[in-house]
Amino acid sequence: MSNLPYNDLLACFLQTLQMVGLAGAISLGVGLPLALLLVVTDRRGIMPNLFINRVVGTIANAVRSVPFIILLVAVIPLTRLVVGTAIGTMAAIVPLAIAATPYYARIAEVSLRGVDGGLVEAVRAMGGGRMAIVREVFLPEALPGLISGFVVTLVTLIGASAMAGVVGAGGLGDLAIRYGYDEFQIKVVVAVVAILIAFVWVLQFAGDRLAAHFDRR
Repeated sequence: MSNLPYNDLLACFLQTLQMVGLAGAISLGVGLPLALLLVVTDRRGIMPNLFINRVVGTIANAVRSVPFIILLVAVIPLTRLVVGTAIGTMAAIVPLAIAATPYYARIAEVSLRGVDGGLVEAVRAMGGGRMAIVREVFLPEALPGLISGFVVTLVTLIGASAMAGVVGAGGLGDLAIRYGYDEFQIKVVVAVVAILIAFVWVLQFAGDRLAAHFDRR
């Protein structure tokens, strides 16, 4: 293993970390409000609006149904508009965020729908408004599930980032293809796989511990 390209491994790991971190932050910042919107505008929600619910749900389902490799190419004009280029690590973050946002929104929606309706009615009975219900009931009660769902989203992003080599984004997936497939250096592929396994394990472990910490049940 002494002839491994350690500098390339470190640089590509940092690129993967950047792609996953920024795309994950965007998916959390946008996906969670979308999930709340889907829950509160549902037929039995605290502010029913079937039109908004169906429009948001349809868009989320449509984006989720597109394979990431196709989405990566389809949003190139938007990527150029947002970051000024269609090549590189920053360019890959745009399609990654677009793919991850509805994915996390649907996961978060499941957690939010699992909140006990009796708690919502209790806050209403005490004169709490819609924002109070969201702030005091939905978010605290669903927090362990929201954290676990976000970890699943991050792990999915790690896998998707490997395909971002199509736009020259770099990352560990691109390194494995360049060294492993093009140059038949199996040691590099093994090293990349080991790093990815360790990365996912650390994420999952930290996420599980954090979710358990906030689980009040």
